Amino acid sequence: MGKKNGKKGGKRITRPQLAERLEAFFSSHPGETMSFKEIFRQLRLDTHPMKMLAIDIMEEMAWDDFLVKVTDSSYKLADNTQVMEGTFHAKANGRNSILPDGSDKPIFVAERNSMSALEGDRVKFCMMARRRSHIREAQVMEIIERKKDQFVGKLDVEGDLAFLIPQEPIATNIIIPHKKLKGGKTNDRAVVKVISWPDGERRSIVAEVIDILGKMGENDAEMNAILAQYGLPYKYPKEVEDAANKISDVIPQEEIDKREDFRNVFTCTIDPHDAKDFDDALSIRKLDNGLWEIGVHIADVSHYVTEGSIIDKEAVKRATSIYLVDRTIPMLPERLCNYICSLRPDEDKLTYSVIFEMDDDAQIKKHRIVHTIIRSNRRFCYEEVQEILEQNGVKDGTGEPAPEKAHYEGEYAEELITLDKMAKKLRDKRFKNGSVKFDREEMRFDIDEKGKPTRVYFKRSKDANKLIEEFMLLANKTVAESVGKVAKGKKAKTLPYRIHEDPDPIKLEQLKQFVVRFGYRMKSTSTKGATARALNALMDECEGKAENNTIQLVALKAMMKAKYSTHNIGHFGLAFDYYTHFTSPIRRYPDTMVHRLLTRYEAGGKSANQNYYEELCEHCSDMELVASNAERDSIKYKMVEFMGEHLGEEFDAHISGITTYGLYAEIDENHCEGMIPIRDLKDDYYEFDERNFCLVGRRYHNTYQLGEPIRIKVAKANLEKKQLDFTIVE
Repeated sequence: MGKKNGKKGGKRITRPQLAERLEAFFSSHPGETMSFKEIFRQLRLDTHPMKMLAIDIMEEMAWDDFLVKVTDSSYKLADNTQVMEGTFHAKANGRNSILPDGSDKPIFVAERNSMSALEGDRVKFCMMARRRSHIREAQVMEIIERKKDQFVGKLDVEGDLAFLIPQEPIATNIIIPHKKLKGGKTNDRAVVKVISWPDGERRSIVAEVIDILGKMGENDAEMNAILAQYGLPYKYPKEVEDAANKISDVIPQEEIDKREDFRNVFTCTIDPHDAKDFDDALSIRKLDNGLWEIGVHIADVSHYVTEGSIIDKEAVKRATSIYLVDRTIPMLPERLCNYICSLRPDEDKLTYSVIFEMDDDAQIKKHRIVHTIIRSNRRFCYEEVQEILEQNGVKDGTGEPAPEKAHYEGEYAEELITLDKMAKKLRDKRFKNGSVKFDREEMRFDIDEKGKPTRVYFKRSKDANKLIEEFMLLANKTVAESVGKVAKGKKAKTLPYRIHEDPDPIKLEQLKQFVVRFGYRMKSTSTKGATARALNALMDECEGKAENNTIQLVALKAMMKAKYSTHNIGHFGLAFDYYTHFTSPIRRYPDTMVHRLLTRYEAGGKSANQNYYEELCEHCSDMELVASNAERDSIKYKMVEFMGEHLGEEFDAHISGITTYGLYAEIDENHCEGMIPIRDLKDDYYEFDERNFCLVGRRYHNTYQLGEPIRIKVAKANLEKKQLDFTIVE
């Protein structure tokens, strides 16, 4: 007589029957991880086809969230009743998601299941039963914490009721009672604060106006609206300004006596032409021993801003200065950042300095980190220094005047050319040691008195910029090593480092495959050094070519974001084992933290509380990202405003980005970027090939490839959405 239960010679079990047995089996073993071997034994499955069928069914059950795949050969029953926590992310099209804590895989949330959660809200959620052929869905059960309670947008006033049309995607109405309008009118840009959130009966937010920024389209209103949207300050608190105004600009003699005096050594600042906050200066002189003494002098902000003071608390909150297209939102009050701390020419200034003694080959023989007093001889802008370098024929880094010139020309030319020569030698050594070469162009605008852009252009760093950059990098590295580099077996004292993780290996592999289509080949990247060398070889090879910007963009996407942390892992991009930020305390709070800790350790103080400083590092990293987003939005706004004067005009461009919803194209002439929606590509049905950075037509196999040259026409310029739309010119 044949055996039963799927064994050889018995009656064959159908798929539904086996699925039912597996369901009953796992339901009777909640919380237990069951191996294939145990499952096959308990269900008496001993034929290969039945085992394969069981594995197939279990994979389906895992997809349906009935089971959880623990390893490649084991499953357990899923606990779908478990309430989890995560961060809600809103989309304008209603395709919202939740990112569970500790996971990098978002889960879809339909608008009807979102409980009116908004972007960035902390929520409790549970998984919904999965429907066949549908993706996993979550349902919000509770909003734990709202990310913000203020919104910015334009007012729409209708009788006794008004609405705020926010600048960000919100599926919920924001209603403002008439008595809470603060005089606001239709098309005013306004900031509102929530009075009450949606509940079971009411799905709208009720808010009150706390500030009217101005009329929509006015430059000040639009720039302040960008800041307010990101929760960034657009005015300075009066009480903080008042505290700064009480700080004396007189330097007491007893303070001067504590410091090294560099007032009789040639010192200069080199900054953008419109800068007012000069926080770094360079000095240079020849010593009797034949070495060059080069000083990197940094504004001693921590001398004036004491920890825990009202000015310090405001600086912590801001964490960084913000640079919009037409204005700077300073971290410190104007009296400090543009006057007392700013290293202005012909004024005595307190500084914290790294002093190097170097030979003619820029080899560092000795260095010291000391509090100093300086008196800058000259305030240069980059363009002036560049002109002096070029008029003396200095292009190859020799530091010698051109053969036809008998002497240097220009004010302080010899000092500047010597500094340039040293900087070039330092840079060469840095690249040989594995520092990565990225030389991106920056978009700039000429703005009229009303804030309207009259010209768009792009700038690339020249020798004058690189001169300053190189000495700032050297000072930052030296300071980080002075604290972090300790004898084996000793623990380094707490310091905020600027860290940069190794590139994403998957994105690096994509870069390798991508550059092949341009005829380039990246070598093996098995180590940090090999990766840096391969990237630098690629950057050198494509420099000056049409595809240079595109390849740099894809390479940059493979890079991780640099951030602040007390846990040092080194800096991949610079190839430094120790790196910090010391050189810009007027505009970055981490630099002020570093100054304070150096002063403390110099006096023999104990290591600072690492947890406290790690929290500050995380906050500064977050604020840096927020400020960067605001700066980018201001550039987008001006770009759209500028191109709004060129509707209907055609330009040569190249494809600068590819997404599931369309192409991004960058105009070659001015680098303004716009979008070509996929719906406008009417000749075929296009699919996004993420691996190869292209859109491919399903029927005719026409391809749109990243970096490909195209001809575009400017179709729309939507200032409110900061969005340019292009169409392709056939």
